[in-house]
Amino acid sequence: MHTTRTQRVRRSSARALTVAGIAVAALALSACAGGGGAAGAKTGLGVDLNKLATETAAAKGPIDAITWNLPYEPLSLDPMKTFNYAENTVDANLCDSLQRLNPDLTTGPGLAEKVDTPNDTTVVYTLRDGVKFWDGSPLTPADVVFSIDRQSGAHNADSYYSEYFTSVKSVEQTGANQVTVHLSKPDALFAQGMATAAGAIVSKAYATKAGEKFGTPQGGIMCTGAFKLDRWNAGKGIDIVKNDAYWDTKLTPKVGKVSFSFIADETTAINALRSGDVDGQFFYLPPTGMQQLTASKTVQTTYGKSFVFFTLAGASDSGPFADPKVRQALLDSIDRQAISDVVFQKAAIPAPTLAGPDYWGDQKSLFEPAFTKFGTKPDPGAAKQLLTGVDTSKEITIAIQGSSAVHEQTANLIQAAGQAIGLKIKTKVIPVEQYGNLYYDPKARAGLDAFFTTWYGNVTDPLDVYQVFTTGGANNFGNYTGVNDLVQQARSTLDPAERAKTTVEIQAKVTKDLPWTPLTYLPTILVQNDKITGAVPSIAYLSYPWAATIGSAK
Repeated sequence: MHTTRTQRVRRSSARALTVAGIAVAALALSACAGGGGAAGAKTGLGVDLNKLATETAAAKGPIDAITWNLPYEPLSLDPMKTFNYAENTVDANLCDSLQRLNPDLTTGPGLAEKVDTPNDTTVVYTLRDGVKFWDGSPLTPADVVFSIDRQSGAHNADSYYSEYFTSVKSVEQTGANQVTVHLSKPDALFAQGMATAAGAIVSKAYATKAGEKFGTPQGGIMCTGAFKLDRWNAGKGIDIVKNDAYWDTKLTPKVGKVSFSFIADETTAINALRSGDVDGQFFYLPPTGMQQLTASKTVQTTYGKSFVFFTLAGASDSGPFADPKVRQALLDSIDRQAISDVVFQKAAIPAPTLAGPDYWGDQKSLFEPAFTKFGTKPDPGAAKQLLTGVDTSKEITIAIQGSSAVHEQTANLIQAAGQAIGLKIKTKVIPVEQYGNLYYDPKARAGLDAFFTTWYGNVTDPLDVYQVFTTGGANNFGNYTGVNDLVQQARSTLDPAERAKTTVEIQAKVTKDLPWTPLTYLPTILVQNDKITGAVPSIAYLSYPWAATIGSAK
């Protein structure tokens, strides 16, 4: 998260367990599960986390309209300001990027039919012919130059995706259908980032005319996507309609209209899904009524491939938690299987590292052996040994989000585990309206040692996660400096295998020093009622036109 990515605040209204109840459950689970867990473990909900879905059953026919719920109302639909679940859920159907992250998490062509790299610091995009914006105006190189330029250079801080543009030196039209980006140094993440909302192209003419209202209910947006923005009724809903002139005929929508509702309360949302008032929803955390959904005969729950992980992020470079030995000791005391089973209702997997298997892509042969070196079983004996000679008299303060049962339950488990090895841990409740400040305001983090975050990268490369730990980076909340040089080296390495080797080194160092403590991996949770099918269940739904394939199930 950079300074403006303030809304990656995760809400959960799940009913909190009592501290005593959690402790008892944790002990029982630890005894049953043996503590640890490997990627691929099967949860009590029947989720095989080694075989997560990338597609659902194909639609049997078109459908006129559906209603899809969002957990909150988007703050903006301007692609460069949409780094969060609700915003990207909508925008992925509206705006196309230069390249495309496919449902299986591979990358393919998008608005650019061809990408060339004549040298390590030059990227040339050849645009498709005949692509039009919704208003009928043609996609031109000028639109691409504008869309990239407004996120780089002097405008870099305006974009929620600024980290992908730090190496952009200039962007220019170099042909009738060609745009060339010049980089100050080789940058593997820039090219990959163009398959996300960072590479989304908007109409220069429309955005310029709309000014500061671009992306708002009053100003709207103008893109080339599979759906058109029809109406944004602030506080009530967003309607998008089929783009009959969509350039990618393989993804011409089967559904005529998608109406997005903003039901924040999980119980209400689940009841709406079960009753048919709402046809579908993506959940980034298992909702309170997860068992109701999985047991229902009127909805289908699908668990998809995901980049999402739940972590305890270090918030300061001073204080007791700034000591790597303390962080490692705490992690050794934590039963991550209990967190997965109790807090996440067995719809999560204990995380030995921050970046999980779905990030590996074509480099699985390099990442998997390194990944399996790290376990998740608690080891209180080793934890106590690490604390030998360490001053444990000072309290560790962990911030938790108000109204979040996930935060409260996890904190209770961690607090009990830490106390068992001699650590003093207290929690500080931050109101949900203020929790986002922790991500961009150092003053908001004052007095805190750590806070919980549900995080995700955007591309199939673990480096996309570990680049957070660049020295001076806005998301490097604890000012961790242990891998800066390696991150820069990996980012400048364009050969995927060589970059993976360096990233494995980064991962080993980060997993030892624990600037962020890995807790669980979270699959994408897709719920569709029995009338529809075809939605994309993987994390690609945040940048791929996932609603285009939805249609009638019968």
